[in-house]
Amino acid sequence: MYPPTFEVQVKPENLEIKDKCPSYHCDLYDRETSHKIARSFLPGLASACVDNTTGGLFNTPGSVALDIRKEMVEYLTQRSETFVAESAVLEGGSDFEVPEHPYDIISDFVDDFASSKRNFFSGVSVWLLSERREERIDDFVQELETNQFWLIERREAIAKALIKNVDFKNMFHCDMKFNTIEELSEHLPVCSFRTINCTNEGCNARFTAARADNHDSVCPFKILLCEQKCSGGVMRREMDRHCVTVCPMKLVTCPFYQLNCQSTIPRCEVEQHNFENLHSHMLNVLRVIHKEASIQDLKERVEQLEKSSAPAQLAKARDVRSLTLLIKGLEAKLGPLETSKKSKLIECAELPTRKEECTDSNTKQEESIESPRKEEEGI
Repeated sequence: MYPPTFEVQVKPENLEIKDKCPSYHCDLYDRETSHKIARSFLPGLASACVDNTTGGLFNTPGSVALDIRKEMVEYLTQRSETFVAESAVLEGGSDFEVPEHPYDIISDFVDDFASSKRNFFSGVSVWLLSERREERIDDFVQELETNQFWLIERREAIAKALIKNVDFKNMFHCDMKFNTIEELSEHLPVCSFRTINCTNEGCNARFTAARADNHDSVCPFKILLCEQKCSGGVMRREMDRHCVTVCPMKLVTCPFYQLNCQSTIPRCEVEQHNFENLHSHMLNVLRVIHKEASIQDLKERVEQLEKSSAPAQLAKARDVRSLTLLIKGLEAKLGPLETSKKSKLIECAELPTRKEECTDSNTKQEESIESPRKEEEGI
């Protein structure tokens, strides 16, 4: 007996179609970091080649450079791929601080690789600390650069791959992913890791857009306001020279400082200062010319000189010599300076520091007048 047959309708499974994984990745990196890492490869390679062939009779650094470079790339790639796991172990098991900057991380890898290539002779501490070793490494680095043994473009490509492996916080490369090429194309012009040029005239620097503010704060070609508040704009690299040479707001001493004018003024205000202080400058010049005259007489003489010539003409004098010549020329027209004893006494009253001196001189004059009288009475 056959079992009954049933019509079974096979229904298709209600399968959810999952979204396609993003297949377009932004491959932009921090330009400065990748370039810095790429430049560290040659010294590391040179160190490994020199130490590996030290004391050898047949091999030279140049003869092993190709093989050691291949080993170095493989070593760095392997270490970078396992870095995240290694750092988790180190952070959890000791006080050792794991570096976060890709340059520090990869530099440690390079140093470890170079150390692993030392032979018996190069492992001696005396050799490792010698100047001869450093000179050989520097010379071999120059030889590699001259012969274009390892082009910077290829080194940067390797550096970017290493950065992607160790930069798990995405601070030095873009980790954005997109479903279509159009989405990626829209992202690239605004990506913070895109390379841009400095907009300051004369500066040829190229850097990552995220570092624009950092570069702007140190760019030697950026135009800044003068530190001494003059009206002109000055390049950052020219600021120091500008402030101490041509800046109109540079502080200078009064050109009549030899006559006890101790004013310190901006260079652009010297003429105004000379005009406003013409009276005191002229008075100080006259004190030198007429050393025996009183202050009161000299003040009156200044008034006479100001009336005989326009103040603007006298104010044009730029220093002590030129003002002295102008005053002497005007005095030649005015005639000799007239002094009086009365003014001498007034000066003594106005200048307490010289009162004692003036009193002594007046006493001597009175004694010289009275002495003949005493002689006559004695006779």
